[in-house]
Amino acid sequence: MEDQKSQTYNSASPVDTTPKVTGIGGIFFFSDNPKETKEWYSKNLGIEINDWGSSSFESRDINRPDEINSLQWKPFKKDDAYFSPSKKEFMINYQVQNIEGLVNKLRENGVTILDSIESYDGIGKFVHIMDDEGNKIELWEPG
Repeated sequence: MEDQKSQTYNSASPVDTTPKVTGIGGIFFFSDNPKETKEWYSKNLGIEINDWGSSSFESRDINRPDEINSLQWKPFKKDDAYFSPSKKEFMINYQVQNIEGLVNKLRENGVTILDSIESYDGIGKFVHIMDDEGNKIELWEPG
């Protein structure tokens, strides 16, 4: 098994490559009327909706200030198939590092992996899993 605490060194400092969650990448939830919900949040809370129908909250990594992180927020139409097989009304996207190593670790731990890792140019890698409570979880490694 690969050493899960392996580190890569650059001129500044060691970089941890342990397969793990590093933050929240998105919050997705069901809505009876996503269009009206987005309009309400935009009008009342100033949340700007992008071309993908979500809002992107950007922040800097305190340990790597040149790195920009993004959290996506999006309401989905109630019972949208994207949440399947979960019956829950929300889904969290976790930002991760070393997604391949993390998926291997999850398999070893008996976690249900719903699909294979998909890669999208300029966005990153995604895979979906289920937790013990029946929540679908989206894992995302930026790239």
